[in-house]
Amino acid sequence: MAEEEDKGYTVKDRRFLQMSEEEKAALKEEEARKAGPAEAEAPQEEAKGAPAGPEVPLPEISFSSFLFSLSTSVFVHLGAVPDPVTGGADRNLPLAKQTIDLLGLIREKTRNNLTQEEEDLFDHLLYDLRMRYIKEAG
Repeated sequence: MAEEEDKGYTVKDRRFLQMSEEEKAALKEEEARKAGPAEAEAPQEEAKGAPAGPEVPLPEISFSSFLFSLSTSVFVHLGAVPDPVTGGADRNLPLAKQTIDLLGLIREKTRNNLTQEEEDLFDHLLYDLRMRYIKEAG
């Protein structure tokens, strides 16, 4: 044991999540310094190619918002809601069915692990999506 302590080296955890706030700030400054003055001056949004403008706040991330997101994609595939990219209301019944089946799989895997409100929302949402699909496919 004494031999291991005399080797003269230390182990430092440099994983970002394990760092203190001061270490994170120092690392970000070091990366900005290495990036060069031209890149450091450019706004981060423009560097990624995103349009500059006011930042839109994103909705809270919750299991319910996740379900609503998937159900919205079902409505887009059913043609009930216009596609946000193209603006058209194109139907793609196989993708709608696949997303509904994915929701069904998630429902089975999360059974008895959700709050009562989440279970009720999930059951009603899945029922409504399945009925809407049957109506559109039939």
